[in-house]
Amino acid sequence: MNSRLDVATPGIRRGWLRCLAAVLLGLGFAGSAVAAIMAKDPAPPPASRVSATAPKATATGIPLNTPWKVKIYELAHGTFLHPAWGWQHSERDYRMALRLARDDHLKIDKDALFAAAFLHDMAAFRPCKKKMPHGKCAALQSPSILKKVGFPMQKVAIVQQAEIGHMFYSNPGKDPTAIVLHDADSLDFLGDIGAARMISLTGAKAPSFAPAIKTLRNFLKEIPPRLITKAAKRIGKKRAAELKAFLDTLQKESYDGRAM
Repeated sequence: MNSRLDVATPGIRRGWLRCLAAVLLGLGFAGSAVAAIMAKDPAPPPASRVSATAPKATATGIPLNTPWKVKIYELAHGTFLHPAWGWQHSERDYRMALRLARDDHLKIDKDALFAAAFLHDMAAFRPCKKKMPHGKCAALQSPSILKKVGFPMQKVAIVQQAEIGHMFYSNPGKDPTAIVLHDADSLDFLGDIGAARMISLTGAKAPSFAPAIKTLRNFLKEIPPRLITKAAKRIGKKRAAELKAFLDTLQKESYDGRAM
């Protein structure tokens, strides 16, 4: 490699590697290929080394009021790049989970929720060597990452439980933090946002997006009954109706699905 790049600052090196990772994802390369590239990326620096120019909030306005949150956000925003389960999905999950906790008067750990929301799908970009559910993989990898950035490690078990139980078909247990992340993640499969996420997965080389539509139809049956909080059930009903209306219109506009 060019000696100038070898001696470049970590920030410049990270920026170059992240650009390359984004290109690979855009071309359809697997998460494992991107993970191999990003393995060259230096680990998140300790909390004490956060730059004075670090962001004060996320793209949607989530406060980054501790150094470790800045580093986790920078990790997600810089390397978790995907239209269906990238950093944008994490932002939506976190904000929705807060809303569910507020509406149901649940006492949650916001630190653990932030960490779990931004790391729960990290296995798509940094897969484990052994095949396992991606939530479990995230739970195995998160502690070392969180320790490096200065996360309060007495809360890491809450993070891991939330990561393991975040999928709609999973059991989040009884911890309120895990429950609201489970419901928030489930809701992100419904509504217009759910449709956008699933259709994005088909890619430019797919002959049709019909398989994604079939999956979305199944979500209408499978997800609403699995929502736990009262607020999620209420929002889920609205989003299910929204998604069904979209799918029904699409069915008509594609000549009863024959030209989809």
